[in-house]
Amino acid sequence: MSALTPAGTGESLQIPAPVLIRAALEATTEGVVLCTAADGIVLFANAAARDLAPELTPGQAVPFTGDSFRTTAGGRHVYGMRRRLDDGHDAWFLRDHTEETEHAAALEVERARSAFLAEAGQRLSASLHVRRCARTTAELAVTHLADAAIVVMPGGTGGQCSWIRLSPGHAPEEGTLAARMLTEVPGLSEALDGFPPIPSRWLDPGQTPGWLFPADLGPVGALLVTPLPGNAETAGALILARLGPQSAFDAGDELLARVFAARAGAALAAAMLYQEQVDTTAVLQADLLPPELPQPEGFELAASYQAARDSLRVGGDFYDVLGPTPGGSDTVIALGDVCGTGPEAAVLTGKVRQTLRALRLVDVAPESMLTVLNQALLQSGRRSRFVTLVVGSVQRVEHGRVRLRLASGGHPPPLVLRTDGTVDVVPTRGTLIGVLPETVVTPATVELSPGELCLLYSDGLTEARGGPSGDEQFGEERLHRQLAGCLGMPGAVVVERLRQLVSDWLHGGPSDDIAIMAVRAHTRPPLSLRGGGAPNASPYLVSARRGDRRSRARS
Repeated sequence: MSALTPAGTGESLQIPAPVLIRAALEATTEGVVLCTAADGIVLFANAAARDLAPELTPGQAVPFTGDSFRTTAGGRHVYGMRRRLDDGHDAWFLRDHTEETEHAAALEVERARSAFLAEAGQRLSASLHVRRCARTTAELAVTHLADAAIVVMPGGTGGQCSWIRLSPGHAPEEGTLAARMLTEVPGLSEALDGFPPIPSRWLDPGQTPGWLFPADLGPVGALLVTPLPGNAETAGALILARLGPQSAFDAGDELLARVFAARAGAALAAAMLYQEQVDTTAVLQADLLPPELPQPEGFELAASYQAARDSLRVGGDFYDVLGPTPGGSDTVIALGDVCGTGPEAAVLTGKVRQTLRALRLVDVAPESMLTVLNQALLQSGRRSRFVTLVVGSVQRVEHGRVRLRLASGGHPPPLVLRTDGTVDVVPTRGTLIGVLPETVVTPATVELSPGELCLLYSDGLTEARGGPSGDEQFGEERLHRQLAGCLGMPGAVVVERLRQLVSDWLHGGPSDDIAIMAVRAHTRPPLSLRGGGAPNASPYLVSARRGDRRSRARS
């Protein structure tokens, strides 16, 4: 030990001997290298420094330049920093950053996987279309998991599975796969049956059939097949392939693929369930939608229906036309309004229409139809639901006139547009259908001269709220006035004009169901085919056809 007296004190401190300093430097876990400042010749390197940089040799120049460095050697990440000790000596401090670097890399991988799964959840939930959802699954898989991907979905027609494939250099491809071909792909049958995925290392890519991927992709180096879990059963299977002989799926890749497959399977299952509901709704709606109107000889029929909910297309208002029975000559028309809107009202609408059709087969009069229908609704047990309804029989009489016998059950009375422009109210009234044990119906008979029109409508037309204030009803007075302005128009034009007027009145706001039907007597007796005209032709159409013939004659 040597003595040293600090300035300003009378005490002396003992400085450790060089051997003790060397022992302290050897004991530290941080690498320390002492070298000359001029040429960087190594004077001393402790054990930690020699372990990180074995090329350090006393008497040789240090292999570092600058004031700091980062390097990778022997699978380790080393960081070094130089500090000046005095005018003649420098010190390098070395640290092993391998663990920190690996943690940072793992964190970055986890962040990338979390971002991928977040993107997958967002894109997969954006659509309930089955094919679009399957294609999105394949696109995400090719972008983040593999070089090529195939989504296989069971349940096709004839036992066939449908598939969507994305591969490098090829546009998205779709097709079907016979059930017998499933066993040709390793692990595919098990995945479609809902078994846990087989590890990639157990699947031999060389056993994949030639039709699975395009031939120009080259050899498949790694294959992974995982199920797409659905609701109680699998929604399909995901086939992932990586190209090249050295490619592989590690445990992290397989775990990520399983998590992604769970999300994709849930999205596919939801899309499939939605498609089933759409198909079922379409089948049920087919018999609830307004019928295509016939055009009986001697008069014209026109109608319009607009549901309160456009997405449903059916609701509480309805109209129907029942043709003549084998022994009769009259046509029965009906227009009604079931209490409420939406599916429940649509179901009751179907029940009312079917009851009317059954009564028509036994040739029941309109007022009797309402009486029987009232009993049928009361016996159904749904007292909270009732119907307002107008039923009428339409019959041609002499000189081109049309006779209507109309019966109303709590419904707005029909209107008649006469040839002089006046609007008459048909004096028929009655009690609501489905409320009281006994119905009181007062039928009325009206006759239409050629060109006159009878209008049936639901209260959704007159109670439509809009106009300048946004809350004013369209009203009966306005309806009468607008109907009078339709003098001489064909029935279809009258219906369309009223429908458009109410639509403009609403300004796109909410409305109730609206049903409109017009019965119009032809302006002249039907022309025979022998005379060159079309039966039941409107005078507008007849004049147009004559103009066409004159144009052709001039040309």
